[in-house]
Amino acid sequence: MSATVVSMDTTRMEALIGMVTVLAILVLLVLPAAIGIARDRRIDRELREAEQGHPEDQKSSSKPTVPSTATWYAEGRRSKKLVSS
Repeated sequence: MSATVVSMDTTRMEALIGMVTVLAILVLLVLPAAIGIARDRRIDRELREAEQGHPEDQKSSSKPTVPSTATWYAEGRRSKKLVSS
């Protein structure tokens, strides 16, 4: 009778190991998708908050800007063309 008890314990242990293995594989398959969904929701929330934000929270464009070298060079070339013609 003791051999039957040992065999039942082994069978239950193997079933438990199999179940834990299947659950671990399931978690490994679902985890990347769950992380992606959470990331997308966070980004959506940040975009909604930015759209509803107050104007004083946003950067002001009234600050004067310095033209880039390419703009400066193009302006110089245009003014030379007008003078020479």
